[in-house]
Amino acid sequence: MRKICLLAITVLLASCGATKNVLTADKTPVLAALDLKNVVDDKVAVTVDAGAFTTEEVSFFIPKTVPGTYSTDNYGQYIEGFKALDYEGKELEFSKTDENTWKISNGKSLDKVTYLVNDTYDTEGEVKDKVFSPSGTNIIAGKTFMLNLHGFVGYFGGLKEVPYELSVSRPDALKPTTSLTLKQLESPVANVDVFTADRYFDVIDNPILYAKPNTETFEINGITVTLSVFSPSGIYSALSLKDRMEKMMGAQKTFLGDINGTKVYNILLYLSTMEADDASGFGALEHHTSTVVVLPEAMPKDGLEQAMVDVVSHEFFHIVTPLSVHSKEVQYFDFNDPKMSQHLWMYEGTTEYFANLFQIQQGLIDEGEFYQRMMDKINNAKSYDDAMSFTEMSKNILVEPYKKNYANVYEKGTLINMVLDITLRQLSNGEKGVLWLMKELTEKYGNNTPFEDDELIDEIVSMTYPEIRDFFDTYVIGDTPIDYNEYLVKVGLKADMVEQETGYFLDGENPFIDVQQGDENVVFIRKGIQLNSFFTDLGAQGGDVIKSINDTAVSLKSIRPIIGQSFGWSPDTDIKMTVERGDEEIELEGKVGSPILNIETITPVEDASAETKKLREVWLKG
Repeated sequence: MRKICLLAITVLLASCGATKNVLTADKTPVLAALDLKNVVDDKVAVTVDAGAFTTEEVSFFIPKTVPGTYSTDNYGQYIEGFKALDYEGKELEFSKTDENTWKISNGKSLDKVTYLVNDTYDTEGEVKDKVFSPSGTNIIAGKTFMLNLHGFVGYFGGLKEVPYELSVSRPDALKPTTSLTLKQLESPVANVDVFTADRYFDVIDNPILYAKPNTETFEINGITVTLSVFSPSGIYSALSLKDRMEKMMGAQKTFLGDINGTKVYNILLYLSTMEADDASGFGALEHHTSTVVVLPEAMPKDGLEQAMVDVVSHEFFHIVTPLSVHSKEVQYFDFNDPKMSQHLWMYEGTTEYFANLFQIQQGLIDEGEFYQRMMDKINNAKSYDDAMSFTEMSKNILVEPYKKNYANVYEKGTLINMVLDITLRQLSNGEKGVLWLMKELTEKYGNNTPFEDDELIDEIVSMTYPEIRDFFDTYVIGDTPIDYNEYLVKVGLKADMVEQETGYFLDGENPFIDVQQGDENVVFIRKGIQLNSFFTDLGAQGGDVIKSINDTAVSLKSIRPIIGQSFGWSPDTDIKMTVERGDEEIELEGKVGSPILNIETITPVEDASAETKKLREVWLKG
């Protein structure tokens, strides 16, 4: 008999009184329920209930990987207590064929599956291949739940395109922020939220942050933006961060012009304590109409706001690609046997390029800052295989040796777009660039019309110039490194040495320290890189093992909160660092100072021609 309720969470169906004998699984919504009220041992109980099955064997999956992560995370490893139940509540036999797949016998008798979910944040310091925090999950009973739903809700084989109804039983004090559609029930149940999704992809594409209300909403040229913040100590409010976000996203929308990817956008900001059982992977993960951002709560406000500008702007630009312009591999993503697209140069490279270009075009940063960012990417890209085909890397990004080069999509991927932009500007006398190209592709394809992966570059060439074919064949499909100076000179630029501020332990995303593989108690200063003035003024050297900082013994576990505290240091803060150099133990003492690096950057050529200056102006200012 088809039930009209799911446990104590009432979900009324339009076809009341229908039975499972009539409503087969492909003809009725999948009902999923999460119980956030009765959390036991830091685990959330989940039930997934489909219609009647017509096969003897039914497969149930938790995603192996999800769009936007480009990594194998095996979310099934966080599932325990799995049960397959028949209509009388009796357990059916099943086998677990891999970390993410359960095969259930006697499928025609299957009513629903139930299981418990552990969160990922707790284990980040314990596992080798940790889940990136913005794509992970967090359970703090009665306080907050970060529901990246691919970590909670699975799908039955053959039912990914069936609608879902998601019921969440929650504590009274916690409210949701999400882009999921809230279902209006005739008889709502107190503290139960019921959401609807057209298909499984829309479930995992819409994370939910449950927390005590700390939100602000504003309008940006027809887009309703909600900022929701979880700050464990309460130091940050959505109101305190709203102005910078509103200014930034207004500038983004002005930059994009008539590209309209969404009417609603939610920013879910989780601020980490940086303790051993909290999030340690900082950044963001994009979705069609929202983004999850994870950053340290210890950051000072100006640093937090700038980090928000950098990461949220990147994620918001994903409404252009891959969320609008994308291949069939993205449109019909296989969560457990993914086929990857060859166009990470666009999905991540164009997005990161726009996240920097819009800031110079809209006056949020000056030319010097923009040049330095591009130079940083040139230098960072040197850490990866510069002779690796970008399309080949993209298609094989989940396996080595391509996997270890993934982060280059944000470095060389950006630079590919910079060079393409300059080339298009030059060939069109300044009229066309990468933004123009993406507008054309958005108009041709859009959210629901994917392109053939092998045909995109041909399409781009047909839209532009024959020379663009040579560019892609040589630098994107081919394995020839790009001579950036060859393109910078076209806009009257060159490279020079300058001083740049860094963090104490990190230069952006590049650390000055590392942990010895196989021994998390050994934290050392990296060799073979230029150290900042914080280390050099203290007398530290590459290869030194850091034994203690201000009398706190240093390990992977203890260095994380120290790094978090360093965001709040002032130049006159005292520091005592004990290091092991060879067989000798050395005490280093001094002030932390203002850490700087002498680095190469991009500057204008003094005698540049009027033509190159004009091209530079239209490239940078639009």
